[in-house]
Amino acid sequence: MAVAKKSLGQMLKEKGLINDQQLKEAMEAAKTASQPLGQTLIDLGYVEEGIVLQALAAQMRIPCVDFNKVKYDASNLGLIPNDLQQKHGVLPVKLDGKKLIVATPDPSNIVALDEIQVQTGYDIRPVLASASQIAKLRNDSRPAAAAQDNDGDEMDESFKNALSALGGGATADLGHGEYMAGAGEDSDISGGDDTGKLKELTEEAPIIKIVNAILQQSIKDGASDIHIEPQRRGVRVRFRIDGVLHEVMKVPQYVLAPLVSRIKIMADMNIAERRIPQDGRIHIRMAKKDYDLRVSSIPTQYGEKIVMRILDKSSVLLGLDKLGLYAHTQALITDLCAQPNGMVISCGPTGSGKTTTQYSIMNIINSVEKNIITIEDPVEYQLPGLNQVHVNRKAGLTFSNALRSFLRQDPDIIMVGEVRDLETAEIAVQSALTGHLVLTTLHTNDAPSAVTRLVDMGVEPFLIAASVIGAMAQRLARKICGNCKEPYTPPLELLVRFGYDPDENSDQVFYRGKGCEICRFTGFKGRLGIYELMSINEEIADMVVRRAPLSEIRDAARANGMKTLQEDGFQKIMDGSSTVEEIMRVVFTGGH
Repeated sequence: MAVAKKSLGQMLKEKGLINDQQLKEAMEAAKTASQPLGQTLIDLGYVEEGIVLQALAAQMRIPCVDFNKVKYDASNLGLIPNDLQQKHGVLPVKLDGKKLIVATPDPSNIVALDEIQVQTGYDIRPVLASASQIAKLRNDSRPAAAAQDNDGDEMDESFKNALSALGGGATADLGHGEYMAGAGEDSDISGGDDTGKLKELTEEAPIIKIVNAILQQSIKDGASDIHIEPQRRGVRVRFRIDGVLHEVMKVPQYVLAPLVSRIKIMADMNIAERRIPQDGRIHIRMAKKDYDLRVSSIPTQYGEKIVMRILDKSSVLLGLDKLGLYAHTQALITDLCAQPNGMVISCGPTGSGKTTTQYSIMNIINSVEKNIITIEDPVEYQLPGLNQVHVNRKAGLTFSNALRSFLRQDPDIIMVGEVRDLETAEIAVQSALTGHLVLTTLHTNDAPSAVTRLVDMGVEPFLIAASVIGAMAQRLARKICGNCKEPYTPPLELLVRFGYDPDENSDQVFYRGKGCEICRFTGFKGRLGIYELMSINEEIADMVVRRAPLSEIRDAARANGMKTLQEDGFQKIMDGSSTVEEIMRVVFTGGH
């Protein structure tokens, strides 16, 4: 049985080097500054750098080197290209046969060590060292390091060669990126007799290169998901770009096991367990931006399938004005979310951008004066200033249980990831009635259906009328590529379905994308939101109480100024943002 590791703070506290108050202050400061606890303790002057390094070395069970006490041989600088040393803040210490000892301030950065191994061809053995000492030694011997510098173009070629050797090739050129990923510990991985051999395969250069190439290319292409799918005669890699899947690579079947295992190790998943679904998370850094990859594996007929959801924190901090909302809709949703209490519901199918809208709203109303608590399944984006809670059903932490606890946490605003059952709905409604602003989501086709769905769940209509102040349905449609945009004449029968009369609008020009390299010859680049916002007035509230049919509520909402999804979508067609066919694909669903 593996022994649980002690945290750095616990180790230093047990040795009497810091007290509880100092540890608490350092942890809060580290969280605020988004830097490691050890560095924060050093910055605050609580612990000397050498002591922190020794404690980290003991925690990670690796050697620690103090260059103030050990003489460094500058002739070893050429063992690693200078650009790679600067990129990852490392220093080559000694070559022992095929083993290269590398000093690094972050031995957990497995991707950095992998990249060094790929470029040098040596078996890398990390030792812990001070970042300041490493930088000083490298700068003092810069000419020696510069003489060994490599041309950056070799990395691109090595990636391409790896893909070619494995029987596949990316559809676009691969550029450079910075990676930073966590990995599961070797001691935590156990399983059958082939596990050890499989782990060795995951450390070979071609597998490392192909995983890095997939991650790098997906982010470069703006993908939201990566699908690695085993098939009878190979492995297919697809990216979801602007909501549509595109095949980008095929590799032989024999690559599947080490490829999947490599990803599972990076995501801290069990590579020996292939019979049940697993979940994990990878953090990477590329082009000075941080990304979280939510990894999911499932067993299929031909092997394990991996899907990685790419979560870009900046994508949920765009602001409402960047989501495709027209000025009047944006003003109305802003007014609704400025209310001290009530429930605002986001509606739409999976992948329609509800989470982005919710986070954009919370980013606007987030302030020091407000206590915002969220319950999500899972927490996709970590935002400063929010108290975010992750659903844990095994431990008994469900949406409903968390909501009950939230009411004792003095909240101003509560965000519920999704209302799935009557119990959660009733507590959310009660929270809205007792002086809290509640933001939540429902899977309904349009905004008026939100109130009728709550009635169907079993919530009393008079409670819905008193608590719900607004519902906004949304979809995501692809935008016309600005590089290859051209005028065209759409089929008349499609225009008629939107209620368009060509005789009354003879000067109207419609656009589409011709297709170019920038948009992967699809004619589309990026996405925008289509919205339908219904605010609850007295008339609609009375209809809800008397259980009026959905059609009557919809008519009353339109009379109150609500633009339907079809109307909002067609306005974006008229503006030249999207095409008739694309908007129809998105909004004409479910018989509507």
